[in-house]
Amino acid sequence: MTTPDADEIRRRTQDLLAAHPPVTTDRTEFLKARFDAGLAWVHYPAGLGGLDAPRSLQPVVDAELAAAGAPDNDPRRIGIGLGMAAPTILGYGTDEQKQRFLRPLWVGEEVWCQLFSEPGAGSDLAALGTRAVRDGEDWVVDGQKVWTSSAHLARWAILIARTDPDQPKHRGISYFICDMTDPGVEVRPLRQITGEAEFNEVFLTGVRIPDSRRLGPVGEGWKVARTTLMNERVSIGGARIPREGGMIGPVARTWRARPELRTHDLHQRLLTLWVEAEVARLTGTRLRQQLVAGQPGPEGSGMKLAFARLNQEISGLEVELLGQEGLLYSDWTMRRPELVDFTGRDAGYRYLRSKGNSIEGGTSEVLLNIVAERVLGLPVEPRNDKDVAWKDLAR
Repeated sequence: MTTPDADEIRRRTQDLLAAHPPVTTDRTEFLKARFDAGLAWVHYPAGLGGLDAPRSLQPVVDAELAAAGAPDNDPRRIGIGLGMAAPTILGYGTDEQKQRFLRPLWVGEEVWCQLFSEPGAGSDLAALGTRAVRDGEDWVVDGQKVWTSSAHLARWAILIARTDPDQPKHRGISYFICDMTDPGVEVRPLRQITGEAEFNEVFLTGVRIPDSRRLGPVGEGWKVARTTLMNERVSIGGARIPREGGMIGPVARTWRARPELRTHDLHQRLLTLWVEAEVARLTGTRLRQQLVAGQPGPEGSGMKLAFARLNQEISGLEVELLGQEGLLYSDWTMRRPELVDFTGRDAGYRYLRSKGNSIEGGTSEVLLNIVAERVLGLPVEPRNDKDVAWKDLAR
């Protein structure tokens, strides 16, 4: 099969639009047709929403569809599925798993969440204690997960659990797909400083997961999880945004519209942060170009680091720029939102929500270690638990 070029991709997109006019076609049916035409993510294999084409050709599809007013799949609502579950399933799933999960995931019919962090295993994720015990053709899972975005909406979850406590902590972990509607799965909201409960804690009590929903070999879940984590950091820190997109946009607009708020010091700080935001945006573009050649590497951790720091500094500047107005907060109503919105609502919300950016998706402290060791080649931080069985670790 010949690899499609830009002209072929454009022709296929126009054929899709002709056969399924966005104005008269149901949104979900259009998205299903787009997936079946291989125009969901063109770099995926044929039959799984792609055309085995270069990733760099996806913007050709997106531009044609945007010009025609075609619906998208609301990527912010299903970001965990798109950015974390899908590439992991593609890399480690069976043919049956790929066929079952990728289409409804991309279309948005099924929302996903991520059952990784635990109360005693956040920054040190490999120390997790959730157990999965084999029982015939099933695994019985017991444990607690925390800081789980979208668990209150999710049908499916990517889950890591300990299957062999006699192995060191990075071994003896296995990776599963968990049905969030199964008996024994309990989701409780965690109200955040913003007033919302976008995160949750999840309790797993005797949850039975068929072995057919295991991703990767038994005991090699940490290797699979690293694929998820690298993709997660790229999806958080390396998202495609226009110039003055993201957190810098509202501040720049306020600066232009409200000259009475300006001071020399704020001007200098805004210029510095604007340049840094633009550098980060262009670095994200370069990172996405590197992805064309293979899987994401540790560079995604550097992008996520920059994302967290810039969001916090820019939102702090915005609150200071607005003065007394910046201290106002529009709504403390407890709600469980359907999407993660880093830049939504008002300045107070952006300031408070950005505090989580240096925790979620890997703490900044952990990511600094990753960048130091795997990008800069500095000596590995000493560890005395590398060869100790998990059951013998002090907790």
